[in-house]
Amino acid sequence: MSTSPPVPQKDLDAGPHAMHPDLMADPFGGYGRLRERAPVVHGRYLDGTPAWFVTRHDDVRALLHDRRLVNAPASVPGAGDDDPRLKMMDMLAIPDELRPYLLGSMLDTDPPEHTRLRKRVLREFTARRVMDMRPRIEKIAGRLLDGLPGHTVDGGADLLAHYAYPLSIQVICDLVGVPGADSDKWQQWGEDLIAMRPERLATSFPAMIEHTHRLIGRRRADLGDDLLSGLIRGQGESEGGISDVELVTFVVTLVLAGHETTAHLISNGTAALLSHPAQLDHLRSHPEAMPGAVHELMRWCGPVQTSRLRYAAEDMEIAGTRIPRGDAVLLVFVSANFDPRRYTDPDRLDLTRHPPGQAENHLGFGHGIHYCLGASLARLEAEIAFGALLDRYPRIRLALAPAELERRERMRLPGQWRLTRLPVVLGPTAGTAPDR
Repeated sequence: MSTSPPVPQKDLDAGPHAMHPDLMADPFGGYGRLRERAPVVHGRYLDGTPAWFVTRHDDVRALLHDRRLVNAPASVPGAGDDDPRLKMMDMLAIPDELRPYLLGSMLDTDPPEHTRLRKRVLREFTARRVMDMRPRIEKIAGRLLDGLPGHTVDGGADLLAHYAYPLSIQVICDLVGVPGADSDKWQQWGEDLIAMRPERLATSFPAMIEHTHRLIGRRRADLGDDLLSGLIRGQGESEGGISDVELVTFVVTLVLAGHETTAHLISNGTAALLSHPAQLDHLRSHPEAMPGAVHELMRWCGPVQTSRLRYAAEDMEIAGTRIPRGDAVLLVFVSANFDPRRYTDPDRLDLTRHPPGQAENHLGFGHGIHYCLGASLARLEAEIAFGALLDRYPRIRLALAPAELERRERMRLPGQWRLTRLPVVLGPTAGTAPDR
């Protein structure tokens, strides 16, 4: 899958840095070489924080369940006030009064706080609520596909901008209870946060927090049947209620994480399918294989490639390497998902790799207590998005050769796998005679 030059061996010998340009350009090859060199390698995270990179599937999966690894540095016994995450806040110029909204999410808390928050949210974010959204998702996808030809420029349409992004942001806004008119704002705020550029975050992050507080106030005065209304109703409970700050943090986390990752799963997955004609033909002739195909696409080209930093709450050993208490650990999903110890021919895209009825056979959504809260919604959106797209435009193709698409449109971001655009030639719609 790698199309970039290999990471220089001298850089690997000195220890990997998550911001190294070659690791960002070719995480599959770079982290794969680290995985084959050793299961645990000492390196540095985005801001230079020393961290242990864990690269092999079985180790990563086991550690996702290991309560000795915590998400908040303060959960380490004997930890002082030195929180490595504050370096990132400093780097991004996040004001002190707004930092709790980033540091207090379920992604950054540990039991018992994490247990309380997740339990309360799961009472509203049910499998039934997700499945009930299928007709709405199908309707949004159909409307966006109707409009795609109108976005054609020089023979190609940008599927990321005009299908994957608007589909994912509208679905998550509907689920949470964010007015559809605000979806463009949330998409822009998400792009600013992902870009990690302080000059953009200086205005967008405070605006997002203020906007969410106002949204909660409006929803409290006019409760509906959305997720946010359900959480507001539960605020008065003596046990398990969540504060307004926690509610804002949850909305921000869910909307931003929910639409960003799903949009890039759809765009990465579409690019992969259109680059592998035999696999695409199999999916067209076996539409019942779509759920397994989504799992394989999440393994092969998922948008999230590493965990957040976790911290050893006590001295521990990982694959024969001693990890002192308090040290940071980075779990590398991209190398784990391509580990030949776990997968046969892991570099090959194989849409039959995940048979129906088997447990989830990849780490794209994580595992353990921090397993992705919106995984079921992301899978449903992807299944509908791929199926509807291929049905409507059966002769769709990439507007660029796959290697050229990677060279020109692949973003170079640490721990992420994203395109800037996905230009495609739609071709005739189903039931339309092809051009001659």
